[in-house]
Amino acid sequence: MRKEVSFRERIVPWLFLAPSLIFVSIMVFIPLLDVLRRSFFQAAGGRFVGFQNYLAVLDNSAFKLAAGNTLKFVLVCIPLLLVISLAVSLLLTAFRESHGIFKTSFLVPMAIPVASIVLLWRVIFHKNGLLNAFLALWDAAPVDWIGSRAAFGVLVFAYLWKNFGYDMVLWLSGFGTINPALYEAAQIDGAGSIRRFTQITLPNLMPVFFTTTVLSLLNSFKVFREAYLIAGSYPEESIYMLQHLFNNWYGNLDVDKMCAGAVMMALFVFILIMLLQKVLGREDKG
Repeated sequence: MRKEVSFRERIVPWLFLAPSLIFVSIMVFIPLLDVLRRSFFQAAGGRFVGFQNYLAVLDNSAFKLAAGNTLKFVLVCIPLLLVISLAVSLLLTAFRESHGIFKTSFLVPMAIPVASIVLLWRVIFHKNGLLNAFLALWDAAPVDWIGSRAAFGVLVFAYLWKNFGYDMVLWLSGFGTINPALYEAAQIDGAGSIRRFTQITLPNLMPVFFTTTVLSLLNSFKVFREAYLIAGSYPEESIYMLQHLFNNWYGNLDVDKMCAGAVMMALFVFILIMLLQKVLGREDKG
């Protein structure tokens, strides 16, 4: 017989959740609704313009450049980060005794303040920095790593260096959930290392794969801090991202275009995450 839940028992969990729900509503949901509203109105006069702001953003050459660079950055960085962090995680499973030391050392970049990282990149990648001094030993011409097309590679390197340890720890936590008996049974049946990886490891890592991919995607938008502090509001074209564009629109009081662009970007990220959940969730069930 089902026991009746009293009103007090039902209300207690909501009382504990209330502070967080109120804070998230004030800091996230309400501003998000206001951004959505502003995207349909003119910034100066407050006149309703429908989808005119969206059409203006889509026709804007700076938006096309920033959106293309952001998409390129995501398509390059996310697969690289996932593959490299997974490969190193597999190697670390062979050094279980030194697990903690390796994890701690790879997580150090996350603990370093952004301002310190920027100073480090400037020392290394400046035209008269350490990297060009090292290349000069082989009589190589100095490269303007920040002010040329090479800046994109520097930004990719900064993102991988910053987030590699975080993703590696997520993969290692996924390995810990796999029953070792599965590997022992497969080894008895004559399955090689590649077959054990494809038939046991990968299928069991699908939930972790989804979480790691989504977090890596969200973290890719945080690289703007490094790009902004190194190269300013108008960096080299190859690293001019959507965040630069929104920041410049905000400075120029183009709030209507900024809100329309932010809504489109949020909608794109939401659809992408839903597609990943559907695809990876289906594979996980299969």
